[in-house]
Amino acid sequence: MTLAILADIGGTNTRVALAEGTRVRIDSIRRFPNAEYQTRGQDIAQVLRDYLDQTGATVSGVCVAAAGPVQDGIATMTNLDWVMDGAKLSAATGARKVAILNDLQAQGQALGHIPEANLRTVISGPVKAGATMLVVGLGTGVNAAPVHPAPKGRVVPPSECGHVNMPVRTEEDFQLARFVEARLKSEGEVPHAGVEEVLAGRGLANLHAFAAYAAGHPASLTSAEVLAALDAGDATAAHAARLYVHILGQMLADLALIHLPYGGIYLIGGMSRAMTPHFARFGLQTAFREDRRVDLLRKDFAISVVEDDYAALTGCAVYLNNAP
Repeated sequence: MTLAILADIGGTNTRVALAEGTRVRIDSIRRFPNAEYQTRGQDIAQVLRDYLDQTGATVSGVCVAAAGPVQDGIATMTNLDWVMDGAKLSAATGARKVAILNDLQAQGQALGHIPEANLRTVISGPVKAGATMLVVGLGTGVNAAPVHPAPKGRVVPPSECGHVNMPVRTEEDFQLARFVEARLKSEGEVPHAGVEEVLAGRGLANLHAFAAYAAGHPASLTSAEVLAALDAGDATAAHAARLYVHILGQMLADLALIHLPYGGIYLIGGMSRAMTPHFARFGLQTAFREDRRVDLLRKDFAISVVEDDYAALTGCAVYLNNAP
């Protein structure tokens, strides 16, 4: 039996699993906290080595999905001080077949291999089989990538669009952008109001800080605390959630017009799942299906949330199995 080892490296944890062909062995999935390895000066190579030592598995292939840009076969993590290439992964695992993907590329490769039960439609619309799709990640970071069909398998180009400017359509949006820039500058960060600063986990915290400031009682909550306050009926948390959904709808509309994903838009990541119960209440469909010079947004494109924790691992397995 030929096995491959797969890793989905997020901003906080790394999931590692074994696969047979395109099938991930669910019972083999283990989670490793990234911080423990980083504080010891170790990286993904040691994570993979530890996994193989613990399981006793022998693998012929390895595929890693990294939350960061991949260029010339080298992945650089956005939220971790980790850099990896094929030689490092091969040395750590003994595998001869090696692949490194951006995490959104892995999610894109998984589309079509995810059970329907793990897809929740949040905006209904036509879905054309075999057409371009769009995968959008909302979690520790933010990113999006088109998924294009091709004669020899699909093409999922790398992207770092989580760092494009947040959409500014209203006076409140403008005030928010300036608030986020000032907040980042005060923390010694680059003062850029990108979409990641308002739609990632820390983005919800930034939105709450803005809403609290606007209400005249500045406060600082984590995203988890904001979500808990939202569930408890807190008005400031509701203001933050309304801003989140408004900005997300605008971003998705822009991306839909850029990529024309007639095969559907798929939201993945912890923030997409956490905010799903609030999409209808705060008007995601209204924000997305607005009038523009072309009427595509009014009638086309369906949006679903992927409720599958292991989709990136599935994408790694599919890509590695189909690679020459």
